[in-house]
Amino acid sequence: MTVAQDKQIRAPGEVAQRYARAFEEYLSDSKQDKATALEHVATLREAIAQSPELRAALADPRLELSQAEGVVKSLVATLQLGDAVRRFVGFIARQRRLSGLDEILYAVVLLDAQQRGEVPVEVTTAQPLDDGQRESLRAGLRQAGYNNVAMTERVDQSLLGGMTVRVGSILFDTSIAGRLARLQNAMKGAA
Repeated sequence: MTVAQDKQIRAPGEVAQRYARAFEEYLSDSKQDKATALEHVATLREAIAQSPELRAALADPRLELSQAEGVVKSLVATLQLGDAVRRFVGFIARQRRLSGLDEILYAVVLLDAQQRGEVPVEVTTAQPLDDGQRESLRAGLRQAGYNNVAMTERVDQSLLGGMTVRVGSILFDTSIAGRLARLQNAMKGAA
């Protein structure tokens, strides 16, 4: 299993969940528009997922506070993120937790879905799903007991084919890239 796959399988840790709860409380206390803030969280997660350079910058342990604040300022301006997310990500940067930003943002998504009684489902495919595939996937999820799903879709051509489906914190990986990684690990174990 690759490092990226290992990270995907884990549920957000306690630290990420605490930040998510704090963000939820902040939104409630400050009367911020929660729907807009959550859209901006999704936008930021998508930017992180699509940019290896951004992921590397966020994970860099040598990133000084002034540089981290610069990254946050640039992200907020480029993605046109609102005040709530700007303050939240700035706080995370000042706490030296930017390396866990995606995990924290995912914890925010999970907490919101839980509060609405939904199961978050993230589908990543090599090519966009058509309506038939989307409905077939929804039917399969209902059959597996996931009736009220909030599905988000991503395209990642590095999967080569197949898909990954994350239901809550569980990852189902039927992608060709995932199969090749598992085969590679099996071959290392046999050697």
